Amino acid sequence: ESWCLHEDSVILPKVDRLRGSHAVGVLVRNVPPDPDETVSEHIEHFFRVNHPDSYLTHQVVYNANKLAKLVQKKKSLQNWYTYYLNKYERTSKRPTTRTGFGGVVGTKVDAIDYYSSEIQKLSEAEALGREKVLSDPKAIVRAAFVSFKSRWAAAVCAQTQLSHNPTIWLTEWAPEPRDVYWRNLAIPYFDLTIRRLLMAIALFFLIFFFMIPIAFVQSLANIEGIEKVFPFLTPLIETKSVRSFIQGFLPGIVLKIFLILLPTILMMMSKVEGFSSRSSLDRRSAGKYHLFLLVNVFLGSIITGTAFQQLKTFLHQPPTEIPKTVGESIPMKATFFITYTMVDGWAGIAAEILRLVPLVIFHLKNMFLVKTEQDREEAMDPGCLNFATYEPKIQFYFLLGLVYSAVTPVLLPFVIIFFAFSYVVFRHQVINVYDQRYESGGSFWPDVHRRLLIGLLISQFLLMGLLSTKNIEKSTIALLPLPILTIWFHVYCKGRFQSAFVRFSLQDAMTKDTLERATEPNLNLRAYLKDAYVHPVFKGRSHFDSPLLVPDEENNTLVLTRRSS
Repeated sequence: ESWCLHEDSVILPKVDRLRGSHAVGVLVRNVPPDPDETVSEHIEHFFRVNHPDSYLTHQVVYNANKLAKLVQKKKSLQNWYTYYLNKYERTSKRPTTRTGFGGVVGTKVDAIDYYSSEIQKLSEAEALGREKVLSDPKAIVRAAFVSFKSRWAAAVCAQTQLSHNPTIWLTEWAPEPRDVYWRNLAIPYFDLTIRRLLMAIALFFLIFFFMIPIAFVQSLANIEGIEKVFPFLTPLIETKSVRSFIQGFLPGIVLKIFLILLPTILMMMSKVEGFSSRSSLDRRSAGKYHLFLLVNVFLGSIITGTAFQQLKTFLHQPPTEIPKTVGESIPMKATFFITYTMVDGWAGIAAEILRLVPLVIFHLKNMFLVKTEQDREEAMDPGCLNFATYEPKIQFYFLLGLVYSAVTPVLLPFVIIFFAFSYVVFRHQVINVYDQRYESGGSFWPDVHRRLLIGLLISQFLLMGLLSTKNIEKSTIALLPLPILTIWFHVYCKGRFQSAFVRFSLQDAMTKDTLERATEPNLNLRAYLKDAYVHPVFKGRSHFDSPLLVPDEENNTLVLTRRSS
């Protein structure tokens, strides 16, 4: 991110969402129904009345999810058609395929003719589907991307309440066009609250039930546990090399295996919640993953991994005794977290710079899936940095460094080495490898800041719990101001700086508008925004061209309407 110097000499991430088509765009949701006007007419009428000098155009949102699947299927068939056509040009022999699953079962037919006819059928179905979506009022979602003539006007609209009824005409800054997650825009606004409540309950049970296998495996990932459950392995376990492996690396490796599929599950849950942008999905998934690492990996490993029989005691003791119980367990788990840092942290960074998994996946795709040059380009796509996974992991190691800095400082060099390698590797990957999928304007930082302070609070409470077990009550009392000051600092930062990431100043908007008018006086903003927020399946079609303004329309105080009233 770029950085700027605040006027009070406080360094803040520079939030610049006032560039691009989304700088003058607002996402309006929960548009109320009107008996006389369509959704599109109602939106235009509302903004011409309430923003007469600044409203430019709008684009209603269509539920085109089924049509998008049809377009994707047609794209796949066109790829097969190109493959067989190229094969025929090389060999001069008509290729054949089968009409069943995967082209390996069913009736044998001429491949070029078969895919040509299938593409023709899908083209006709796609045309009918487009017309159905455009003509069906039920396919129009009660939401729209509204564009204004200036950033200043968009900032006013996005950050104010448009109606006396706070449940309708809800506005937020429009995400960048690349950032829009079109599938979720079709979800009714009322359903979002229910979906998020259900996913919160599901996350609770996921964290709770995931702790059971982790606790069981962690209890077995030691010499005594394995010998007790599998006594026939005792001679092998007593071997020096096997014993060293079990004591050193087995717990970290087992935990790593359990967490492989977790980010995918959490991202699916975030998509069910209905967020309308990819950056929001990443932020939400990162929050879930951080909570999971905190509860299951950190607290779960400390409590259940140190002594599984302590779990029952831990669940039945009063809350005031929890820091003391955890404090007793922390020093004993330093070895586990050192090996976990090497197995997950160091090895993860090494795998990131080597990119062995993407290399293997590319060769597998090249062998079995690549049929055309387009397939090859897609297989070689490096993708983007996975914020939803890497950000919580980095914060987890930051938490380990905070907790063990005063308890077991021997862990600190391992954490410092991890951060040093992470800086070098991720800097290289961001600059030279990954593509940028979206620009969120620094919206991740408030969550990062909050989670860092949560880690600081946890380290302070656990340190007090550890000292209370050493009969050093005076030192524990002396540490009491630390969490109070940390909470106060969080409240201060939230009140002082969070608005810079949530709201956007009218002063900056006006400055950019003035600069743009001076440098680009002939900018046709309507043409610039023509296809910015059109659903990908409708890109380039004339149905979405907004009518041009007549010469004196902007100065006309009367707004045309179809309302009988």
